[in-house]
Amino acid sequence: MKLFPSDIEIAQKNKISSIKDIAQKLHINEDDLELYGKYKAKLPLHLQQQEPKGKLILVSAMSPTKYGEGKTTMTIGLTDGLNSIGKKAIAVLREPSLGPVFGLKGGAAGGGYAQVLPMEDINLHFTGDFSAIEKANNLLSAIIDNHLQYPEAHLQLDPKAIVWKRVMDMNDRVLRQIIIGVGAKGNGVMREENFNITPASEIMAILCLSKDIADLKKRLGNIYVGKTVEGTPVFAKDLKVVGAMAALLKDAIKPNLVQTIEGNPAIIHGGPFASIAQGTNSVIATKMGLSLGDYVVTEAGFGADLGAEKFLHIKCEQSGLRPDAVVLVATLKAIKHHAGLTAEECKEPNVNAIKKGFCNLEKHIENIQKFGLQPVVCINAFPADTQEEYDVLIELCAQKGVKAVVSTAFADGGKGAEKLAQAIVEQVATASANYQPLYASTASIESKIETIATTIYGADEVVYSALAKKQLQSIKELGFEHFSICMVKTPASFSDDEKMIGRPTGFTVTVREFEFASGAGFIIPLLGDVMRMPGLPKLPNATRIDIDDNGVISGLS
Repeated sequence: MKLFPSDIEIAQKNKISSIKDIAQKLHINEDDLELYGKYKAKLPLHLQQQEPKGKLILVSAMSPTKYGEGKTTMTIGLTDGLNSIGKKAIAVLREPSLGPVFGLKGGAAGGGYAQVLPMEDINLHFTGDFSAIEKANNLLSAIIDNHLQYPEAHLQLDPKAIVWKRVMDMNDRVLRQIIIGVGAKGNGVMREENFNITPASEIMAILCLSKDIADLKKRLGNIYVGKTVEGTPVFAKDLKVVGAMAALLKDAIKPNLVQTIEGNPAIIHGGPFASIAQGTNSVIATKMGLSLGDYVVTEAGFGADLGAEKFLHIKCEQSGLRPDAVVLVATLKAIKHHAGLTAEECKEPNVNAIKKGFCNLEKHIENIQKFGLQPVVCINAFPADTQEEYDVLIELCAQKGVKAVVSTAFADGGKGAEKLAQAIVEQVATASANYQPLYASTASIESKIETIATTIYGADEVVYSALAKKQLQSIKELGFEHFSICMVKTPASFSDDEKMIGRPTGFTVTVREFEFASGAGFIIPLLGDVMRMPGLPKLPNATRIDIDDNGVISGLS
């Protein structure tokens, strides 16, 4: 039996076009390209129109499993599928983080014959956006500690009231809680410090929500740092560092143009995780795609209870964007997992398990419908799947009023996604999308959290730790009650317990503590034991990655 080639083998064997040729497909003037070699380019902000005319397709998924559902792969495949049936479509995606690349999940450039290229560059540093975000974040941290070192010359910051954290784009659990300023007096004021991973940085969130440089600077200035010894709130603008931070982000704010394996345009920009941040690419990139193409296919991280909910309540509400269609990606193996089957059992045909595990996908379908949107289910095909199982799943979806289509984009590229593409075109043509948020900005913080927990997750109630209650009161006193909610929780379950698979009921959601992003405009409840600085697995992906004497990289996935 011939083995299917690895993602990196497929990517390296593919003939890649000059990025100038890709830009021509979008009628972008060559003078507007800021070239990063032959195959990558930055795009200027003026390419986004005030009222773009393209149609927006959001790709989300059922609750993820360790097997991988292929949401990014299906997003790229659908883009190629739309182009294959004669539509002008652009994929607009997030940038991969080095944390998962070297950790457990691997890269985020698609898979099989539905990838974006150059795959190695996109997964490793790319155009330096993450580095710029990290530097802007840590510049603010350095300025804060400089204020502590010279209190007589600066603001009288209270070291115990500082909430701003340093960041690094790597999974490194030992940085979650550390002590800095140890040793001589010249080493700084000793205090407790915490690191987030770069995708969870508020700078990342701000970059992805800003509409232009002026908006970026305003949001940067609104970052809450802490308090003075007298209790006065301190923001980044009070530290006179906003201009320098924005200068570090002057290139990072510009979207990146690359291509799919089939030579179709893809814009990649920003990379917040959906489990610990808002989980969607930048507003600028999305609007630019809608200005340059007729269809934009974008994705929101993890399951629809995280990425899609945040896309709709945070990105849409702050930008005015509205999806014209929604795709929910599912696999038979994931459905069997949510039926309670073991890894070995998931490999075998099992119609009854499809019926039992459908409850998870069913809940995601219902949740999307609550927003006034009618999803299309994309069944990502795998070799061990059977037609009988497909037929059962398609019928179960039909009973919910939803069309389900099998996609073989992983193995067949755009051709394998043509049926899905046609279903999306038909869905968009009905103009039935009538997006409505589930909560108003004027609702209380507790009410917003309860709406998400009970309506989206299916929880019975929400409880708060003593610490969370104290932090919640402080947030209200700062006047941030009108902010959106950005939940931090496990992606593996609707609940805050990853072991509760399927469609759990009768559970309680516990908010253990709060963070907030005043520049980005959202409150961050932390549920369960999810951390904003992940750790590495026992056997990290980094141990499999190598480069030869000719500069050819291997082991990326």
